[in-house]
Amino acid sequence: MGTFFLRFLFLILCSSLGYYIARDLFPTKTQALWGVGIGGGAALLSILFEKLSQKYPLKIILGSIIGMAFGLWVANLFTSKFISSFLGTLKIGSITLVMIYLILGYLGFRIGTIKASEISLNSLPFFTKKEKESSNFKILDTSVIIDGRIADICETGFIEGSFVIPRFVLQELQHIADSSDPIKRNRGRRGLEILNKIQKQVDIDVVISDQDFPKIKEVDAKLIELAKRMNAKVVTNDFNLNKVAELQGVSVLNINQLASALKPVVLPGEPMTVKILKEGKEHGQGVAYLDDGTMVVVDDAKKYMGKSIDIIVTSVLQTTAGRMIFGKIKSEAGNFFPISNT
Repeated sequence: MGTFFLRFLFLILCSSLGYYIARDLFPTKTQALWGVGIGGGAALLSILFEKLSQKYPLKIILGSIIGMAFGLWVANLFTSKFISSFLGTLKIGSITLVMIYLILGYLGFRIGTIKASEISLNSLPFFTKKEKESSNFKILDTSVIIDGRIADICETGFIEGSFVIPRFVLQELQHIADSSDPIKRNRGRRGLEILNKIQKQVDIDVVISDQDFPKIKEVDAKLIELAKRMNAKVVTNDFNLNKVAELQGVSVLNINQLASALKPVVLPGEPMTVKILKEGKEHGQGVAYLDDGTMVVVDDAKKYMGKSIDIIVTSVLQTTAGRMIFGKIKSEAGNFFPISNT
């Protein structure tokens, strides 16, 4: 509410200033009223630019300004050398001049916006080290968007900065959401919902990138190429994409690795309470699961199927598929104490 009130006052102030300036410059009341519209329009453009500056990262804003300034400079150079000498001060000449400025200014703005990712803030001396570090982008791939955990991580505040969603990833999500297979269709729609959820979060900037690589067919290869050009990190939970990106020197943030690192540490000899859910592979074994999905294999626990029991951890095994915990029933473990090698 406070921001809206300030913007409203700014609009009134600019409109009033426009009226008084126009009244001093032009004799008629009608011309003075034009000043209200011009002042109000300038205020609305300023407010729009403020809102856009909150949504888009610094690179995009800087590239847009540089591109538009260059386009206007080219327009001024072109009109001063060629158009004025042919059209003079005729009315059609004035209209032509305005159109040239609008067209070249817009083209410069768009080119600057599209090519902004190639601007290196590290080469600009007036940015501090903190600002340079915060300019890094994180590119989301299709799998991590559909997975959904990235939105929950963003809510915790552990990830800051700008997320880049390539247009070709959006197209892949849309294609999945339109699939005739109900499972794929639900996955695609979930991905679109997750993106919408991330966009509504205040601390995260979401940028839609129009950069594409028509000569590259695979989406994963396009992601890696885009990350190279933007000097960005790829956020994924795809094991194969993770390995290929690392081989090509692209930094990767793997959600699965993060989840594995956040699992609580369990040491041999520690007690815990688990619920036996199914039979294990070996004779008499029972299998339970922790809240984070970690499998717990308990010797001689098949007879306690469906019940909660106290166990003692005997060993912990880390595998490529995750972590496994082995244990014995506490009442049957006796005086079990792990022997330290140190």
